Amino acid sequence: MVEFSRRQALAATAGAAALAAASSASAAAKPAAAATPTPPAIDLAPRERLSLDFGWRFALGHAQDPARDFGFGANQRTYAKAGASAANWWVAGAAQPAFDDSAWAPVTLPHDWGVTLPFVDNPSYAPSGKPDDEDLRAAHGYKPLGREFPDTSVGWYRKTFALPAADAGKRLSIEFDGAFRDALVIVNGYVLGQEDSGYSPFRVDITDITNLGGDNSLVVRVDASLGEGWFYEGAGLYRHVWLVKTAPVHVPRWGVFVRARLDGTLSIDTDLINESDTPAAYEVAQTVLDGQGKPVLTPMAVQGRLPAWERQSLSQTAQLASPVPWSLETPHLYSLVTEIKVGGAVVDRFVTPFGVRSIAFDADKGFLLNGRAVKLKGTCNHQDHAGVGAAIPDALQVWRLEQLKSMGCNAYRAAHNPPTPELLDACDRLGLLVIDETRQMSSDETSLDELERLVRRDRNHPSVILWSIGNEEPQQGTARGAKVARTMKRLVNRLDPTRLVTAAMDSGFGEGITEVIDVIGFNYRHEKMDDFHARFPHIPIIGTESASTVATRGEYARDDAKSYVPAYDTEHPWWATTAEKWWSHAADRPWMGGGFIWTGFDYRGEPTPFNRWPSISSHFGALDTCGFPKDNYFYYRAWWRSEPLLHLLPHWNWEGREGQQVAVWAHSNCDRVELFLNGKSQGVRDVVRNHHVEWSVPYAPGVIEAHGYKGGKLILRERRETAGPAAALRLTADRPRLAADGQDVAILKVEVLDAKGRPVPRADALVSFALAGPGQVIGVGNGNPTSHEPDVASQRKAFNGLCQAIVRTRRGEVGELRVTASAPGLKAASVSLRVEGGRLATV
Repeated sequence: MVEFSRRQALAATAGAAALAAASSASAAAKPAAAATPTPPAIDLAPRERLSLDFGWRFALGHAQDPARDFGFGANQRTYAKAGASAANWWVAGAAQPAFDDSAWAPVTLPHDWGVTLPFVDNPSYAPSGKPDDEDLRAAHGYKPLGREFPDTSVGWYRKTFALPAADAGKRLSIEFDGAFRDALVIVNGYVLGQEDSGYSPFRVDITDITNLGGDNSLVVRVDASLGEGWFYEGAGLYRHVWLVKTAPVHVPRWGVFVRARLDGTLSIDTDLINESDTPAAYEVAQTVLDGQGKPVLTPMAVQGRLPAWERQSLSQTAQLASPVPWSLETPHLYSLVTEIKVGGAVVDRFVTPFGVRSIAFDADKGFLLNGRAVKLKGTCNHQDHAGVGAAIPDALQVWRLEQLKSMGCNAYRAAHNPPTPELLDACDRLGLLVIDETRQMSSDETSLDELERLVRRDRNHPSVILWSIGNEEPQQGTARGAKVARTMKRLVNRLDPTRLVTAAMDSGFGEGITEVIDVIGFNYRHEKMDDFHARFPHIPIIGTESASTVATRGEYARDDAKSYVPAYDTEHPWWATTAEKWWSHAADRPWMGGGFIWTGFDYRGEPTPFNRWPSISSHFGALDTCGFPKDNYFYYRAWWRSEPLLHLLPHWNWEGREGQQVAVWAHSNCDRVELFLNGKSQGVRDVVRNHHVEWSVPYAPGVIEAHGYKGGKLILRERRETAGPAAALRLTADRPRLAADGQDVAILKVEVLDAKGRPVPRADALVSFALAGPGQVIGVGNGNPTSHEPDVASQRKAFNGLCQAIVRTRRGEVGELRVTASAPGLKAASVSLRVEGGRLATV
């Protein structure tokens, strides 16, 4: 049998193997140590979806010089004369199957070559010609990508894979989850497709040109000379690539749509395609499995006849008894298993996870999930993380979502482009709501095609609650913009009548697209919401971007020379506001559905408020680029979660400032907080809901301690001690066990401590990582928004006492993986991880 891919396995339900047992092949075992509990795989018999992530070779090309781009464009040819033996007939030398790529670098996907490039300050490139106009250079984090860097903006990928002779008669295709960007796909010397979008999934059919019973060459040229956003976007094959094999009669990609109502009524649309010269009599049988893998619906069977080279759509209804709703607290997932039989034999099995839930946006009550008002406590995020850039491993995607959820976050806005499928799978499992956003707000054929791919791919995810068709678009307040929005909305409504359409606006409220979209998204401008609600009482409102406090983790004074801003929730751009101001506004208005802070994590580029060298990443996040919490994380956690919390800031190492006043804050949801300095009370503060408390304290070395009271009782204590010199490292991992699939990762945290085990808040020791066993460091970081250290390395300086390493397993290698962190003059630290069986079906 063919093992389910890891992403599919994560999305499948626990009892799928029971159904698979009825087939001729046995069910595969799940990876032993996935990031979250994963169910057994489902036998797709004979559908195969195999990972193409391994065994690639990579080299930089050139955007302007064919001689340095393996001949691409030398003969003014876009497409090769396929099969020719002379080199000058080919689109490029690197496209020839016999090309020697042994000098190219070996890489595993996902891969972002942009993150491996150095940081470059290029004063000659200033958009307006003014020396201080550096926004466009800063916007992408000073990485040398773009037209002004032709020698680092084109990359070539090559891979060879074998296909058995037994694949004769099957339909074969390669599916790309996304490539940044302008990807040209060449298989066995044939140019099979080109995709401009940096975010949309795309597919190429390779059936006609494959070498069955032999090797096949796959070559992809990726050109990142042009960007799509104003933020770091990465470069390369930064999402997964799959080889898909099916019978001629099968369910096409995204071919099943399940609409489930709370009463258990299911409406199922199923597409079938016959890619053969022979008409086929077929039978479709569909079964629903619950979260434990138990069949809960009698198989529904439909028979029919499918002419050669035609596609049919079937519509059915069914009734689930006693359905279990999908909710934030219990994100229960069902699976619809679709079996196709031809001549009595199962020729395809297609699995569609879905959830039973209702969503609504009400102009008076806000957002309703399963009929209950739920305030959206969301974050906006780009696809970017320290060490790996845009090529985020699946387990790291899950870890990042878990950090947001620990803050009390219940919603995620994919800004400003379609997310990875793995992120949505994780949101389904973790119970997080999603605004799914297209990249281009336009009604041209290409943009509508990208929008259609987004909706078809993601419409079965119960986590998705809104389709967003734009963000701060220039035409948002115009009549022309309204026409564009109407065309886009019409397409969305045809593809998915179950969800509403929104757009994120920062001006033109009440004009242009306002009356077209279903839910208006305010990017900041929360002071305009009350008036808008009074003028347009029928339009639901959410904050699509909110707050935008700028803060540097561990810094408590502005330092323009270092491009640091304080973490007190006091600074923000002119168009934004503090965390406290926006949330206290949103929390008090039941008609406001909630909002999405900008942002959950810091990200490369847009280094507001400085927008100049040496600043290379944003300061917006509640967590930094490594996912280390800033102090604002605890503000949100205090008011977004119900359990008691007390967080004290700043640190208490202020050497040289003895006797000077230091602002001391507490984020807490207790009734009252009392502060002590070296045992002496500094006063009691009543906590006002959705606000912080603060004191001004003369610095003296020692201890500050906060006591939190609820109902008159002391329930929490929090302290900060003056630390001594750095003496040791502490190394921890996010989990002890990993899968030997070559894709699983552990996220390692290094803390610098003094001799008494106390965190040293300003430590900047250079930490080196050494590994023994089946793994490798694929990226490092520290959250420093001005660090120009390489991301792909085995060492990193600590920033304000912390740094991070991301360690990936090696495919098929099991055993103990021991990681040691060391720094000159400090006691080293080690952690052991167990790498266990579990494999990814690959070619």
